[in-house]
Amino acid sequence: MRVLVIEDEQRLAHYLQKGLEEHGFAADVAPNGEEGLFSAHVNEYDVIILDLLLPQKDGMTVLRELRQEGNRAPVLILTARDAVADKVEGLNAGADDYLTKPFSFSELLARVRALLRRGKVEPQGELRVGDLIMDLVAHRVSRARKPLQLTSKEFALLEFLMRNPGRVLSRTTIAEHVWDYRFDNTLSNVIDVFVNRLRNKVEREFATKLIHTVKGVGYVLREEGE
Repeated sequence: MRVLVIEDEQRLAHYLQKGLEEHGFAADVAPNGEEGLFSAHVNEYDVIILDLLLPQKDGMTVLRELRQEGNRAPVLILTARDAVADKVEGLNAGADDYLTKPFSFSELLARVRALLRRGKVEPQGELRVGDLIMDLVAHRVSRARKPLQLTSKEFALLEFLMRNPGRVLSRTTIAEHVWDYRFDNTLSNVIDVFVNRLRNKVEREFATKLIHTVKGVGYVLREEGE
């Protein structure tokens, strides 16, 4: 999943980016409101983490402009402004959640994952395709009850595929959501390598194939016959 962090405090932005990437997210950082809006215009994000006290354009203005333009990405406001009036204003302006500083990263991560689950059928934080199950809370994957050992990037790639079952995903789309905007799309063989590794772990001992190649387009996760 791809996250945009709009935060002008450099150390905090780096901390958030590193922490999110360690948990399998692709994270971009914008140091001010103007750059944050630009990034949101040119890229598709699954969640936006937004500070309110930003240079060039404040966070509340950024939020209102995003909603006026029809951008429906879930927004988590992360700010030192903890007054009830500020929270009410942010939620009324279109924010989906509000977290005040100082904060626990584990709580922020839980809130981000909760925003991703909204509107999706994911009982108890699980993704299922056939007999393949991903536990988002425990960060575990199994197939036919057999545990699968995945690296963090393999987990992120599989999560993106499982969140989009039956949808053909291009290599560019995969790169944008599982890696980040700095990924060089000319190196599509990197994605192919990771998909092959994933296939080896997910399909090697099973008759039913789940990850399919759509020649000239990309990949799709579905059960055979669908």
